[in-house]
Amino acid sequence: MGVAEEASSRRESGAPGRPAPEGRSDLDDLHARLKAFEGQPAVTGGTGKDPVNAPMIRHWCEAMGDGNPAYEGPDAVAPPTMLQAWTMGGLSGHPGRSPAYDALFALLDQAGCTSVVATDCEQEYLRPLRPGDRITFDAVIESVSPRKTTKLGTGYFVTTRMDVRTDGELAGTHRFRILKYAPASTRSVPCSRPQPQPHPRTQPPSHPRPVINRDNAGFWAGVADRKLLIQRCTHCATLRFPWLPGCNHCGGDGWDTVEATGHGTVFSYVVMHHPPFPAFDPPYAVGLIELAEGVRMVAGVVGVPPEKVRIGMPVRLEFRTVEEDLVLPVFHGGQAEDPIHGGQAEDSIHGGQAGDPTHGDQAGDPIHGGQAEGPTHGDQAGDLLNGRQS
Repeated sequence: MGVAEEASSRRESGAPGRPAPEGRSDLDDLHARLKAFEGQPAVTGGTGKDPVNAPMIRHWCEAMGDGNPAYEGPDAVAPPTMLQAWTMGGLSGHPGRSPAYDALFALLDQAGCTSVVATDCEQEYLRPLRPGDRITFDAVIESVSPRKTTKLGTGYFVTTRMDVRTDGELAGTHRFRILKYAPASTRSVPCSRPQPQPHPRTQPPSHPRPVINRDNAGFWAGVADRKLLIQRCTHCATLRFPWLPGCNHCGGDGWDTVEATGHGTVFSYVVMHHPPFPAFDPPYAVGLIELAEGVRMVAGVVGVPPEKVRIGMPVRLEFRTVEEDLVLPVFHGGQAEDPIHGGQAEDSIHGGQAGDPTHGDQAGDPIHGGQAEGPTHGDQAGDLLNGRQS
């Protein structure tokens, strides 16, 4: 075979580092090589490190606030959503990961997709798991997406399907999707205190908008009318916040609402310093407020300097018009005259301290936004971070 013929043969085979065939890009060639991994095993012969057991079920239910009686007692079943928990290998991992799975990720690394983020998972439950059940599982590389560009960077979504069995019977499937990507380029920012702007802003920056969906639309409609509405289960009368499609106590899907009186106390709090958000003037306090009705919610604490906020401090509800089309509930730590229906503090349009009470990923998020000071109040810290009812 001549040199030209050998080079042509290598191009047709898509050898790394060689030009792609005419009419076919390097990206097309890479995707074809990635697609070849679909259907190949990712894990074979996996076994759960522990049988299904009551202590792990109890820990899970306590962490999730799930009091369903079906998960207790001699005839208990495991919560279906624990399906993946029984397959986890811990720090020591699991043997049995296939060479094909390692080769897929090595190919993505070679293509510059060196970063990874988990995006979502899907589960299907076919039979309940009970204490004593021994778990086995296998996993397969189900799909590799075409090249996608996201705010994080450009890469490929890889979906792995795990089949979970007990006594040889399929109990459920778990699909786990990740994005393997090349990070988007970012400008380096000097590690110094931000310098004052040479010219003042002509308009205040826009505040983050709450994500409104079918589950919480009623809450935000109430806020627009300057009412703080709490969901109440029509089956067991349990109050819940944040708004959910079903009762976390009895599982019922019927509900009505109760208007909060507006009285509460600071259950826990943080003071946000960094990173800065254009619509918020640090430092500002974000509190986990225990309402008189017994539920808790995350909201901004105003009316007192952030360093004066304390656990147990009485607060009262106030609605602030932070922009013409955006009203947010906050809690006032000082004396306020009829704060629910008045005292709108219109000057907060120009840099208020209010935070979104139901979506922690906005400006007042003490999980995903860096430095904060303040107590976490023991094992209830998760309530402040996730805005969950305890």
